[in-house]
Amino acid sequence: MFQLIWIIIVGAVLGVLAKMLLPGKQAIPFWLTVLCGIVGALLGNLVASWIGVRHTSGIDWIRHLLQLVGALVVVGAGATFWPQVRSKN
Repeated sequence: MFQLIWIIIVGAVLGVLAKMLLPGKQAIPFWLTVLCGIVGALLGNLVASWIGVRHTSGIDWIRHLLQLVGALVVVGAGATFWPQVRSKN
């Protein structure tokens, strides 16, 4: 249970950071921002595992940077596709 709460918090932080760093306005709801942040974090962890930097001594700065890059990509994609999905409903 605690791990799920932590995943949501990290997803929210990464999603909001990604929205702040992306140019322009991302007109997506907060729940989608959190979901995109979670997916971006998972993608960043996956890439970090592939290149062998997921677990290092000290703070895993490269892994965190990869998580943020993943969140930027996923939030950007979500902001692109959300108006199309929204208009179909």
